[in-house]
Amino acid sequence: MKKIETALPGVFVIEPKVFGDHRGFFLESYNQRTFAEFGIDESFVQDNHSHSERNVIRGLHYQIQQPQGKLIRVIVGEILDVALDLRRSSPTFGKWESFTLSGENKRMLWVPRGFAHGFRVVSAAAHVAYKTTDFYAPEHERSVLWNDPALKIDWKMENQEPGLAQLSAKDQRGVTFEEADKFN
Repeated sequence: MKKIETALPGVFVIEPKVFGDHRGFFLESYNQRTFAEFGIDESFVQDNHSHSERNVIRGLHYQIQQPQGKLIRVIVGEILDVALDLRRSSPTFGKWESFTLSGENKRMLWVPRGFAHGFRVVSAAAHVAYKTTDFYAPEHERSVLWNDPALKIDWKMENQEPGLAQLSAKDQRGVTFEEADKFN
C-alpha cells in the first residue's frame, strides 16, 4: 500500500496494491500493521455500506461527542469525497479538500476525528463502504450545509443549486460553517 499526503494534516489517500489477471483482481483493503505504520493506530468498531444514485450528497457529517475517524472506499461507482477541517487549533481550520474515489481506482481515504465528511455520487450509482473508529451516535451528529457559500466547496456539479442535489431531510437542515459546533 502507498500513503499519499494531502493538504489537510492527518487526512490522506491510501492506494492499495492491486493484483489482477484474467480472473479479476485481489487487494488488501485493511492491514492493521500497515495502517499503524501510516499513523492510523485506531480500532475500528463499525463498518457501514451505503448505496446511492447520481447526485446524492451525503454530509457533511460529524459528531460533537464520540467523534469518528473514517476509512472510506468505493466498491462500485465513483464519488467525490470531501473532508472539512473543524479543528479550531488546526492551521487548516475551515479548509476542505476533495478526492475522487471509485471502484476503478480502488483508492481509500482516511479522515480522522475532527473533520466533517461528505460525498457526492458522480456515477449513475455507487456503493460506498467505510470503517469508523466510534459508534454512530445520532444525538451527537451534526451536518454542515453542503453548499454553504462561505466554504465554496466545488462539488463538481454543473450547477450547485439545491434542486440538483439529492439530500436527506437531515442534510437539508444542515447549518453553515459559521453556525456549526466545531471541535477544539
